[in-house]
Amino acid sequence: EVQLLESGGGLVQPGGSLRLSCLGSGFTFSSYTMNWVRQAPGKGLEWLAGISVGGSTVMYADSVKGRFTISRDNAKNTLYLQLDALKTEDPAMYYCANEAAAYQVVKIYNEYEAGRLQRGQGTRVTVSS
Repeated sequence: EVQLLESGGGLVQPGGSLRLSCLGSGFTFSSYTMNWVRQAPGKGLEWLAGISVGGSTVMYADSVKGRFTISRDNAKNTLYLQLDALKTEDPAMYYCANEAAAYQVVKIYNEYEAGRLQRGQGTRVTVSS
């Protein structure tokens, strides 16, 4: 059974930083392109970033480019998202996500496509002074 377990969320002030982690199990983590998506209250899913199986290719949504950094450690079956320069529009539930099939290309997902990804239970990020 595929399991994605996110952690690292919390309350941070505007301009602050957080590092999210996602532990994958039940599948060959190193064979899957991985993504981060988020859902703010009352809004749809927003794809944020994707990383290739080996980590050499990354892509970001314009809303987080230059502020968030995606990375992975295949030896630890773990995906990361470094969140820097957090803004008041960043609060959301953050999820790691992947497609059901291995070796997919890194791509930008629209809201509908993001909703079709497998994802974990999420970790909440709150930004407030």
